[in-house]
Formats: sequence, C-alpha cells, structure tokens
Amino acid sequence: LNISYAALTMNKDLGFTAQIFGMGAGILFFGYVVFEVPGTVFAEKRSPSKWVVRIMLTWGIVTSLMCFVHTELQFYIVRFLVGAAEASFYPVCYSAIVPRWFNAKERPKALSILLTSMLVSSIIGSPLAGMILGITAFGFKGWQMLFILEGTMAFIFGIILIFWLKDWPEDVNWLTQEEKKAIRADYEREVAAKNSVKKYTLWEALSDKTVLKLCFIYFMWVTGFWGFGFWLPTVLKSVSGLSNSSVSWLIIIPMSAALVGFVINGNSTSKTGETRWHIALPLFIGAVGMALGTLVSNPVLSFIFTCVTAIGVYIGMGVWWTVPISFLSGPAAAGATGLINSIGNLGGFTGPYFVGFVKGSTGSYTAAYICLAVSLVIAGVTMLT
Repeated sequence: LNISYAALTMNKDLGFTAQIFGMGAGILFFGYVVFEVPGTVFAEKRSPSKWVVRIMLTWGIVTSLMCFVHTELQFYIVRFLVGAAEASFYPVCYSAIVPRWFNAKERPKALSILLTSMLVSSIIGSPLAGMILGITAFGFKGWQMLFILEGTMAFIFGIILIFWLKDWPEDVNWLTQEEKKAIRADYEREVAAKNSVKKYTLWEALSDKTVLKLCFIYFMWVTGFWGFGFWLPTVLKSVSGLSNSSVSWLIIIPMSAALVGFVINGNSTSKTGETRWHIALPLFIGAVGMALGTLVSNPVLSFIFTCVTAIGVYIGMGVWWTVPISFLSGPAAAGATGLINSIGNLGGFTGPYFVGFVKGSTGSYTAAYICLAVSLVIAGVTMLT
C-alpha cells in the first residue's frame, strides 16, 4: 500500500495523471494472474517455507527499483514485476502453511490474526510514510526513499525467514514430540475426511463450479477493496484538505477499527462454525460506508463512513480463506486458492484503474465509489448463495 502514500508526491513529480496512477497501481495484479497458480502448486509440492523466502527476497529487490522510475512505461513494468515477485504469497500461507499447523476449527481465528498484518502495517506504516515523504536523502526524494526502505526491510525479513519459518511441526524444536504427533494427526485426519467425500485432482479443483463461483465473488470484492485501498490517502487528502503527514496519521483510525473487527469476526466464526454471513455481512457494511461516504459533503461524516468502509472490506478476509480449504487439500487446495486469488485480484486492477479513469473523466470520485459499492453488494449476495 505504500504506492498509495507515494502517490501524494510521486504523481506530481513524475507528471502522472490519475488514470496513469490507477493503471500502474492495478497492473501489479497481472503478475499475480500469470504466476499465482503455478507458484502455489510448486510451493505445496516442494517447500512452502522456502518459497515464501524466495518471494520476500525478490519482492524486496523489485520494490526498491520503484525509486528509479521516471516514465510511465517504467512505472508499468516495475509494478508488473512487483506483482510477479509477490505472486502466490498469500495462497501459499492459506493453503500450504496454516492448514499444517491449525485444525479446521482454529483456522478462521488463525487466518484472521494472520491477516491483521495488513492492518498493523498500515497503522505503523501510515505515519512513517507521511514522515518519510518529507525527507530527502542521498539525492533521493521522499517517495523514492519510501520504496528503498520498504524493499530493504522485505529483503532482510526474507533472510530471517530462512531460519524462522518451517514446513511442518516436526521441523521445529519448540514443540514436544507428543505435540508434533497430535498436530500432524489432526492434519492427516482432516485430509482423509475431505478425500472420503471427494478426492479432487488439481484440474478438477480448477474447474469446480464452487471454486469458479468463489473466483467471481472475490473478483467483485477485490474490485471494491483495492479501489478503496489504493486511493484512500488521495481521497482523504482531497476531502479533508490536510497535509500529507496529517492524512497518514488519520488513516490509523479506520485501520485500527478494522483490526478490532478482524479479530472479533474470526473468533466468532471459530466459535459458531458459520461462514457465509461472516463474509457477506461485512461486505454489505462496506458497501453502505462506501456509498454514503462519497455522497456526503461534510468531512467529518465522510471520514466516519470511511471507517465503516474499512471495517466492511477487511474483516471478512480471514474467514473467507477457510472456504476453499474446507473441501480441498494438497495440490488441489493450492491450485484452487491460487486461482481464486489471481482471478479475484484482477479486481485489483479493475478497481484502482476504474477510480482513476472516472476521476480523470468527471473530476469527482462519486460515481466510481458508487460502482465499487455495488460490486461489494454483488459479492455479498453471491456469497449467500
């Protein structure tokens, strides 16, 4: 999301229009589409932990290259490469790592806690990004320093993961032998139970009607999600008239609200076992916040609805990723999860680009945000089917 903060000064420095930024912000997800499924399947069959290490190292290097972008074409190329580098990260976590450590009942809570990382990074990163934007060092402007620091941190953490993240409970020394056996037995019982209903091959999973419906739901969801996320700092600045630094601090509030909602929603699903409404209801809440937020002219009300939108578009994610792995396992789960994420993240192109196109054509964000709200409603209604 640092691209959204960099845009506060980068677009002016490079002469990028709203449409160019929207295209560049979204083109990252074409890298997902190309590499998501093969990367997830490869990681499942070989080593999920080593694949995540590879992702962090290459992603860190490519992200740092953003500081050297000067033209529209360079912007598009590097953004595509960023997507290619990070493709399959979350599907590998959802389908190949978390299921090996947490059973079906624990999984919604575990995945919700995992995905709070997106919000925590925004809470910590927003004010840091605001401060870094005002810094010039070693001949680099603030937005360039933002990408250098972000890429460097990812690369360093990739090295740490070599020693920290393991594929199976048996590979760690902080569990007893009994604990290792119990976790592995839980996993194997679950896989056997799924296979007793139907053992999917990879190709059966990729063409399964339920999987394809999940692809459609996630596409509509992510269209609204990233249309909101990538443009949030720019829209807040436009509505509030605050400085870059003030806007970055302001974003802490909706992200903190979503963080609390994330944990509550995940805990509730783990306790009740219900998933559909725990996904659909937040989407409806997000749609209401998005639609009303763009229709009101009062900055305070607009910000309140921004908080409502953040809660809605975020908090169902942890529960969502338990759905495909509730009936799939192994390479089938890996491939299907990668497919859902890659097709869904085409919405990561559609949403930001659409907002930029409408803003450039009309001079307003209103029509774009109404359409994004509709996409969230469609996702929620389809989830209930």
